[in-house]
Amino acid sequence: MHTLKPYILLFAFLSLSMFSVGQNRYQIKTGDPNGIKKWYMGRQIAQVMSHYGIDWLEREERQREENTSLLLKNLAVKPGMFIADIGAGSGYHSALLSKMVGSGKVFAVDVEPEMIAYLNERIKKEKLSRIVPVLSTEQKVSLPENTIDMMLLVDVYHEFSYPYEMALSMRSALKPGGKLVLVEFRSEDSTVPIKTIHKMSEAQAIKELKAAGFVFDKNIDNLPWQHCMVFTKQ
Repeated sequence: MHTLKPYILLFAFLSLSMFSVGQNRYQIKTGDPNGIKKWYMGRQIAQVMSHYGIDWLEREERQREENTSLLLKNLAVKPGMFIADIGAGSGYHSALLSKMVGSGKVFAVDVEPEMIAYLNERIKKEKLSRIVPVLSTEQKVSLPENTIDMMLLVDVYHEFSYPYEMALSMRSALKPGGKLVLVEFRSEDSTVPIKTIHKMSEAQAIKELKAAGFVFDKNIDNLPWQHCMVFTKQ
């Protein structure tokens, strides 16, 4: 029995070390009241828009304000692609993408059961056969490894409570060479009429996703208010 002690001590040390690294990754402190008391790489994490914000997600003026049709054109979707709409919410983008993938699929991923219920009702009502709702967790997208051609995140990444863990999970689910398209309101532009904490800069986004192993490809700078940043899984 005495021979087990070194291994038990080693396991305990490694466990504590991993816990310490995880704890040090995030800072707990106050800041903008529209955010949570948690910071990552110098950025305060915003509060999550819950299912109570569905009306805002589905607002009539969204096409005019965000030029959704141009965003979809930026994605260069090809028939047969497997696309994950991360933080799909009401399914606003998922519904549009489902009509573009042909024999492919759109995985509408969200952390809220209420959003998944809304998505299921939308699929029935609009007869959207290519959408697969997926209930995720705060740390995992709940998708199999190496299965997704492209991931789309529209105004959602800045709300992740565990951005590093989620980035690792997304990277794992992407196929080699797969693309992650990060759409965020531009913090560099003070004229964008969105709360500061719900914006991100290009530099901050690159810093955070690079830490999880993504490679920055380009920023398609043609949307009215948002960055359209493309990252690759090498």
